[in-house]
Amino acid sequence: MLLSIQHVSLPIEDPVLKFLIELIIILCIPLLLNKIKVPHLLGLIIAGAVIGPNGFNVLARDSSVVVTGTTGLLYIMFLAGLEIDMGDFKKNKWKSITFSLYTFIVPFALGLIGGYYILRFSLLSSVLFASLFSSHTLIVYPMVSKLGIAKKLAVNVTVGGTMITDVLSLLVLAVVVGMSQGEVGTSFWVTLSVSMLVFALVVLLLFPIVARWFFKNVEDKISQYIFVIVMIYLAALLAELAGIEAIIGAFFAGLALNRLIPHTSSLMNRVEFVGNAIFIPFFLISVGMLIDFNAFIQSWETLGVAVIMLIASIGGKYVAAFLTKKTFNFTDDEGKLIFGMSAASAAATLASVMVGYNIILSVNEAGEPVRLLNEHVLNGSILLILVSCTVSSFVSMASAQRIADADREETAAGEGDEEEKILLAVNHEHTVEKMVNLGLLIKSRSNIDNLFALNVINEDKSESSQKNAEKLLGAAVNMAAAADVKLNPITRHDNDVIAGINNVVKEQNITDLIIGLEEEKGFSSSFIYNLYNGYLQNKHINLIIYHAVQPVSTIKKYAVLIPANAEKEPGFFHSLLRIWNIGKNSGAKMSFYGNEKTIIVLKSIIKKSNIEAVFNPVASWQEAEQTAGSLEEDEALIILMADRGMYSYFPQMKEVPEILNKKLSNNNYILIYPFSKIDNTVTEKRAVSNLDDFADIGKIIGRIFK
Repeated sequence: MLLSIQHVSLPIEDPVLKFLIELIIILCIPLLLNKIKVPHLLGLIIAGAVIGPNGFNVLARDSSVVVTGTTGLLYIMFLAGLEIDMGDFKKNKWKSITFSLYTFIVPFALGLIGGYYILRFSLLSSVLFASLFSSHTLIVYPMVSKLGIAKKLAVNVTVGGTMITDVLSLLVLAVVVGMSQGEVGTSFWVTLSVSMLVFALVVLLLFPIVARWFFKNVEDKISQYIFVIVMIYLAALLAELAGIEAIIGAFFAGLALNRLIPHTSSLMNRVEFVGNAIFIPFFLISVGMLIDFNAFIQSWETLGVAVIMLIASIGGKYVAAFLTKKTFNFTDDEGKLIFGMSAASAAATLASVMVGYNIILSVNEAGEPVRLLNEHVLNGSILLILVSCTVSSFVSMASAQRIADADREETAAGEGDEEEKILLAVNHEHTVEKMVNLGLLIKSRSNIDNLFALNVINEDKSESSQKNAEKLLGAAVNMAAAADVKLNPITRHDNDVIAGINNVVKEQNITDLIIGLEEEKGFSSSFIYNLYNGYLQNKHINLIIYHAVQPVSTIKKYAVLIPANAEKEPGFFHSLLRIWNIGKNSGAKMSFYGNEKTIIVLKSIIKKSNIEAVFNPVASWQEAEQTAGSLEEDEALIILMADRGMYSYFPQMKEVPEILNKKLSNNNYILIYPFSKIDNTVTEKRAVSNLDDFADIGKIIGRIFK
C-alpha cells in the first residue's frame, strides 16, 4: 500500500486518497472563504475546476464523483420542496405562477433572438438553446435557509416558481427531442401528459400514505433517514420514467414529505446536516470539474456564444426579478434576493445541453456530425454555470444577510419579546420522546437553550430512582441535541412530586410546563386529583397536558377548541402562540372553533404570521365538543381551557378529561391551561390582561407573533 502511494499517478485512482482530497477541500474552502466574506459554494466550484480533468487532472470525474454529485443535486431540490411553507405556498400560488412566467418567458425570448438571429441556429436548435436560460437551480438555497429566512415570501415565491419554470423548460426539451427524431404527434402528447399526471399523483398522493405508515411503525432513527433517501431516489426514478428530469422528482418528493418531517425535528436536522456536509459540496465540486477554460482561449466563436448565453440568462433573470418586484411591491433587497436565487444555472441547463449535444441530426461533407447543440454551446454552458453561480452567490448572500439583519433588529426593537422557558416533567420512559418532540414544536425558533427536563426522585427510593432519572434525562438530552437544541436536565429530590415540580418552576422562572399522559391510562383518577389540587394551583405558568398515541409528525390536522371570551384572559396570547408554533413547525392544518369575536382575533393573527388554517364560528361550546368527538385517524385535538377560576361559568370544562378518556383514547390530544395571574418578576412581558378594546389586540399581535 505504501509503495503504491509513493508512485501516485494522475489522475489519482486510489479510492481512499481520492475521498481524502475531496473531504479536505470541503473542510478547508468554507473556512478560508468565510474569512473574506466569499460564498463557499463558489470556492467549491473553482476547486473542482482546479483539481478536475480540465485543470491539474488530480481527480477524474468518474462514476463515484457523478453518483455523489447527482445525490447532492437531488438533495438541493428535495430540501427546497421539504422546507417550503405549504400554507404560504397555497396562499401565494398566483405570485409563484406569475414569477415563473416572467422568469421563463423573458430569458427564453432573449435566447431565441440570440440563437436564431445572431448565431443563425436552426429554429429547432434555437428553441432548445433558448430553453437553457429559462430554468435555474436553487444552488444558494441551503445558505439562504441557514440564515433563517426560508419562510420569507420572496423565498417562497422563488422556490414555487422554480418548480414550475423547470418543468416548463424540461418539457420544451422533451418536445424538441421528440421533434428532432420525428416522434411528435398525438400519441406523443398523450403519452407525455398521462405519464406526468401519473407521476404527480403517485408521488403527491401515495408517498405521504407510505411515509406516514413508516414513521408510525418504525422508530429507528437510522432507518427513518435511509427511508427518506429512498423516497428521493424513487421519486427521481419515477420522474425519469415519466419523461421529465430527476430533479423535478426530488422536488416533488420534498413536497410529499413536507408535512411528515417537522422543521424543528431531529429527522429534519439529520436530513439537512448530511446534505449540507457531504452531498451538496460533492455536487458543487463535480460541477467545477466540467469547467474547461482552454475552450475559450482556443476559440473566439465559443467566447461569443458564451457572451450571448450570459446576457440571455443573467439579463433575463434580472428583468424577470425586476418585474416580479414591481408587480408585488417587494423591497429592493427582496427583489435582489429573487434575482440572486434564480440567477444560477446548473442542473436543468446542464441536462438539456448534454441531451442536445448527444443528438446528431446529420453528417456534413467533412464527415463531422451536425448536432442539435454544438460544442460551442456545450463549452459556453460551462462558463454560464461558473459565472451565474458566482453572481447568484454574491447577490443572494448579500441581500439575504441584510433581510436577516433587519429581522433581528425588528425583534430587538420589540417584536416577539415573549419570554420562554419550557419544562418537561418526564417520568415514564415511553413518553420522553413524545414530550421532547412536542417541546421542539411549541418553542420559538430563537429558543435553543431554554428547554428543561425534570425528573423528581422520591427520597424513599433514591437509589433505583436515581438510575431511572439518569436514563430518562439522558435520553431527553440526546433527542433534543439531535435537533441542535440544548436541553437542560434537572434532577430533584423530594417526597412530593408536585411540590418538587412547582419548586423548579419558581427557581428556573418557567413559563410553560408540559406533563405527559401515559397512553393506556389517559386521565386516571389520581392524575385528575393531582391536576386540580396540584399543577393548577400554580396560576403563573402555562400548563400543557399531552396525550400521544402516534408521532406528532404523522398528524394531518388539529381541531382547536377555544371557549368564549378566551382572548380577554391574561395568558391567552401566550398559549395561542404555542398552538401557532405547532401549526407553523409541523405544517399540519389547523381547524379553529370559537365564537365570532375569537375568530376575528385569529384572523388578525394569521395576517401577521401565516399558517394553514380554517376558522369555524360556533354558537356554543357543545358544538365544539361534537366536532371533537368526530375526529378521524391521524387527526388530533387541542383544547384551550378556560381560566381556572371560571369553572363556575364553564362547568363543562371539568368534564373534559372524562370525555377525552371515553372518546379520544386512540387520538393525540393537548389541553392547554393558560396562566391566570401575572408574576411581575417573570412574565411581565408576556402579560395581557382584561382586553376590553379590540384596537389593542393589533399591538399585542405585533409584539408576540413573528
